[in-house]
Amino acid sequence: MSRVFSMSVASVYPHYVAKVEKKGRTVAELDEVIRWLTGYSEKQLRTRLDDETTFEEFFAQAHLNPNAALITGSVCGVRVQDIEDPLMQKIRYLDKLVDELAKGRPMEKILRR
Repeated sequence: MSRVFSMSVASVYPHYVAKVEKKGRTVAELDEVIRWLTGYSEKQLRTRLDDETTFEEFFAQAHLNPNAALITGSVCGVRVQDIEDPLMQKIRYLDKLVDELAKGRPMEKILRR
């Protein structure tokens, strides 16, 4: 099992926030992207962060957006669509969405509308 699976989402979330804010995006936009991917409500997302839910638990409880398969491209030199481990692929989907947000991509495109 990858070490990242047992990390809490709350421990990584501040890094996501810093990354998007540094590029002029907002926490509300970040949360919208996370909620789109996971199907969580705002309250559910806050609860998962407050409870220090691990990535494994976070995605086990999520209802992945059916359009998540449309997320393509590379994160850390690895193409997300080619990742074989389902949990790692979901984590990389999240990383890719955060990258797109930080790079200034329009929300309609990030949310695959």
